[in-house]
Amino acid sequence: MRSWTTRWLSRALHQNWQAANATAENKPRTYSRFISVVSGFPKNLAQSKYKPGKMGDDAWFIANTKTADVLGVADGVGGWRSYGIDPGEFAMVLMRNCEKLVKFSRFDPIKPVNLIASGFRELQDNRKCILGSSTACIVVFNREDSSIYTANIGDSGFIIVRKGEIVHRSEEQQHYFNTPFQLSLPPPGHTDVLSDRPESANTTTFPVCNGDVILVATDGVFDNVPIKLLVDTLQRVEGENDQVKLQMCANSIALMARSLSFDSKFLSPFSLNARRNNINAMGGKPDDITVVLATVAL
Repeated sequence: MRSWTTRWLSRALHQNWQAANATAENKPRTYSRFISVVSGFPKNLAQSKYKPGKMGDDAWFIANTKTADVLGVADGVGGWRSYGIDPGEFAMVLMRNCEKLVKFSRFDPIKPVNLIASGFRELQDNRKCILGSSTACIVVFNREDSSIYTANIGDSGFIIVRKGEIVHRSEEQQHYFNTPFQLSLPPPGHTDVLSDRPESANTTTFPVCNGDVILVATDGVFDNVPIKLLVDTLQRVEGENDQVKLQMCANSIALMARSLSFDSKFLSPFSLNARRNNINAMGGKPDDITVVLATVAL
């Protein structure tokens, strides 16, 4: 009797174990994701017309697939305005091309530099012949390995904050002071224009955790807001899943950047960098401002 009971109990436990494992195998895997918001200002509020995905000469996009979340910003080079070229159009079309490629899953989530290159190639092939130059920064969250993959060309960029500290950030690319790396399509005859290849973008990979805060922004933010002030603001929304609260944080960063950019007595990060290059500067740097903010959440 004891032997039969033991065999029955062993068989029952084995069947329960098989059933539990079958349930676990059939249960869909839960991936982390980005909760994202955007905010910003054009430099010239009175003269700017609203266009989705555009902040003056800046442009941005947020897109996702089943396995990836993608954030992007670009900053059109304002010098083209003196040639009658809208600097913001180049940046906007570049970001729209990248967004479209993501939405149709025509990109590799672990190679964002290829996304920039493909978006730029479509710009080159555009029948409208869009001219100008732009920086570009793409951050991809690959849900399958909980890592971000980044590509940055120029002086837009990103920071990742965890437990009140920056754990990963982009590196600025400059030819010389205030002259960032840039993708360019100049008019015929303009052979002296700086033009960098998409492949020259700085690329990184970094594992992220639930609760991490990711800020992707144009130089209008980084040139005007001290990094400590940014970190102090971002740490308040670590682990935050409420999109309204994230939006409030993004708005506060954008407003802070705009206010400081017009403060002639403020020793801004831009002025400090100018002084390192033997240029006597003081005050903020009026500019277009774009803030894309995300947290990692289950």
